[in-house]
Amino acid sequence: MLNPDAAVFEREMGCTAAELRGWLPAACGDAPLRWRDGGADVALGPGWLHLDWQALPPRRIALLVLPRLRVCFAFVDVADDERRRWLQRFDLYTRRGGG
Repeated sequence: MLNPDAAVFEREMGCTAAELRGWLPAACGDAPLRWRDGGADVALGPGWLHLDWQALPPRRIALLVLPRLRVCFAFVDVADDERRRWLQRFDLYTRRGGG
């Protein structure tokens, strides 16, 4: 289970790097976003969130092929409440629902 209070953690996401790059500006809201190869940096108050991602081999289930991306989150000098608030917004913009 993911510890929502952890300052550094990884997630496996079912998306491509291009999809994540498309979602990030809205997911960050007004927080300044700086792009770099294989990642991005988000200014959160006096601190930063450093995001790094790496494509993983796709998950295959019968004929279904799903992209996978390992995303590393590293919050530096970001208060716990700000970190939780940012992750909640990020999850709203990046989690896919079916149905």
